[in-house]
Amino acid sequence: MGSFDLAVENLTSPPVLAFVLGAVAVWLQSDLRLPDPIHTWLSTYLLLAIGLKGGHALKSADLADVAMPAVMTVAVAVLIPVLTFAASRVLLRRSVSDSGAIAAHYGSVSVVTFTAATVFAAGADLDVEPFMTALVAVMEVPGILVALVLATAGRQGTSWRVAVREVLTGRSVLLLAGGIVIGAVGHDATYVKVEPLFVGLFTGLLTLFLLDMGAAAATALRGGRALDARAIGFGVVAPLVFGVAGVALGQVAGLGVGGAAVFGTMVASASYIAAPAATRLAIPDANPGLTLGLALGITFPFNLAVGIPAFFAVSRALA
Repeated sequence: MGSFDLAVENLTSPPVLAFVLGAVAVWLQSDLRLPDPIHTWLSTYLLLAIGLKGGHALKSADLADVAMPAVMTVAVAVLIPVLTFAASRVLLRRSVSDSGAIAAHYGSVSVVTFTAATVFAAGADLDVEPFMTALVAVMEVPGILVALVLATAGRQGTSWRVAVREVLTGRSVLLLAGGIVIGAVGHDATYVKVEPLFVGLFTGLLTLFLLDMGAAAATALRGGRALDARAIGFGVVAPLVFGVAGVALGQVAGLGVGGAAVFGTMVASASYIAAPAATRLAIPDANPGLTLGLALGITFPFNLAVGIPAFFAVSRALA
């Protein structure tokens, strides 16, 4: 199947169409949003399921194969917030606080975007290394940490240490890391018993989650009056640049075509769960309408519709 056919298949897949439905519902002023407890349950399920599957698959992985991709992940997680902070200050002309918040969102990773990329890889019959979930957990923290340091350096009265602790003990990191450990040390016989829930129902529950995320993205866009033309351009160009570079670096690190494309998607994504929680504590004067509008309203749907198919096409071309 060609890249164009795969792109069309991705755009017409139930998860992506559910995202579109959620966005359309907001513009029609419908009350389609899921109740907060349901949204929390779904996000908890997705994070734990991703960790469990990754940890279980990690059992058969060679540590020598994991080392270089892990080092590359840390390097990218440090570099991206630095570049994003500089671009936000110089090109977007944003304040130090807003630039730091933007850097935190783009330095971290969107687990849902990562999941969509793995689903796309499965549809394209491309193998993805079993340790990729572990790399998501590795990338979640350093990007936010570096951004907080950049934003709070020299400022008085801002406890970035508290924000770092919030990231390390936050729900997303604990569920991902805990799921990886459970999947890695759990006995195969007991894993089979929970597999129907955490593997069999995964795509269906992801579709329901993306329905709510579509509504959240449209709401963020409607409330994000701080999004000018420069900011919107950044929300589109940055993931393309970071993603293509991530695909190339993934292949340099020894990842296959599917793994490198998923790695590029990770690098191109922007966090809207862990990063907002951290920046709310460490950079309280940052504009959440700007950061969430960019991460959730621009970059997230762009990656779903354009970025993921593009990164897989680039990965195939480079291979």
